[in-house]
Amino acid sequence: MSAGAPRGAGGPGDGGGLRASLSGLTTRGRSFLAAGIAAAACAYVLGQGELLRVGMLLALLPLVCVYALHRTRFRVSGSRRLSPGRVPAGSEARVQLRMDNVSRLPTGLLMLQDRVPYVLGPRPRFVLDRVEPGGRREVSYRVRSDLRGRYPLGPLQLRLSDPFGLVELTRSFSTYDTLTVIPRTEPLPPIRLAGESNGYGDGSRRSLALAGDDDVIPRGYRRGDDLRRVHWRSTARYGELMVRREEQPQRSRATVLLDTRRLAFDGAGPDSAFEWAVSAAASSLVHVLEQGFSVRLLTDTGDAAPGEGGGGFSSGGQESAEAAGLMMDTLAVVGHSDGAGLSRAYDAVRAGGGAFGGAGGDGLLIAFFGDLDDVQTELAARMRQRTSGAVAFVLDCASWGGEPAPGHDVPPLEERLRRLRDAGWTALAVPPGVAFGELWRQAGTARVGTGTSGGRE
Repeated sequence: MSAGAPRGAGGPGDGGGLRASLSGLTTRGRSFLAAGIAAAACAYVLGQGELLRVGMLLALLPLVCVYALHRTRFRVSGSRRLSPGRVPAGSEARVQLRMDNVSRLPTGLLMLQDRVPYVLGPRPRFVLDRVEPGGRREVSYRVRSDLRGRYPLGPLQLRLSDPFGLVELTRSFSTYDTLTVIPRTEPLPPIRLAGESNGYGDGSRRSLALAGDDDVIPRGYRRGDDLRRVHWRSTARYGELMVRREEQPQRSRATVLLDTRRLAFDGAGPDSAFEWAVSAAASSLVHVLEQGFSVRLLTDTGDAAPGEGGGGFSSGGQESAEAAGLMMDTLAVVGHSDGAGLSRAYDAVRAGGGAFGGAGGDGLLIAFFGDLDDVQTELAARMRQRTSGAVAFVLDCASWGGEPAPGHDVPPLEERLRRLRDAGWTALAVPPGVAFGELWRQAGTARVGTGTSGGRE
């Protein structure tokens, strides 16, 4: 739950002079003022004293209300609490607003309004009765979006009105919160994919000190190390204090590659091929993280999330949860790139493999491709050389009711799948409307049924 800090305190007359307060006259107030002036003019022309008094009353009443609101000196503070701050598309988040009267005077009638983008629903409006000195009022509303993205909530607006409804002043607080709508995800079954010789998702640890002193890999003593771990034989050999390194974590690695090229996808909206690929990539990330992998999200631009440290791969423990949040935040706002090829993604995959054991490192590659021409199909096929296992989900614009970009010659889908499989990929076509969980099961079945990493469906 993310809590909004107090948005500050201010009296309704703050931020503007008497002239600004006059601009707060409502239609009723302006009508009263116009009627009073007209009645006074007629009374002057006709010499009617009673009508003049009526006209003066009508004209002065809205002006008195303006002055009264302008001189009101109570102060209020507002805060917003958003729960949760990150929600999947189609889910609701609850926004709680709190108003505190921090002055010694009671407030009048308050109308509260929070600004929200139209995709989250109508603007919430609330009417608050008189708030006593030191009193508090809390209201809440819900927001929901079927479109991923980052949406600002606020600023909070406070409207003050007189009892006659002749004047209405609006004051805004300065800050806002942000709601992050991430792609929808679906639970995936634990299958075994090509290249996972040590078991799917079991973050293995290689024991280094189970077979006696000959297998010990010592390291230099660091302040705070337990002296019982001092390895005296190595200490004597190296001439400095050495300690036993009893185990070395070795987590399986996975890269989720998302093709975001504009020319590779056609169409937009929640049911488009690109949104399907984004949602499927999010499901893959969540799944492999839950299975104990060290994961990174890679796009065709070569950018990696959660970061460039360690090749862009996430670490374990609490850092994994933070990395998952960063990757989902990235997917919440990812859009089409203007790139024409996958060369940057290929370089990033190659660099990642080199950082963890050189060419042919032991990482798993899960890719979501749009339309691939001959050159990009060949480049994607070569990515398999840098990994121990690779699964490709290929979306075809023609199958999804779209058309390839002008000048983008795309070979038939079956030809693309064949070339990827010949290179060692487990490649599957993505028909419109299919559930990703079903394709995920097919990926495991294709591998088991053929006994090779390049198995066909």
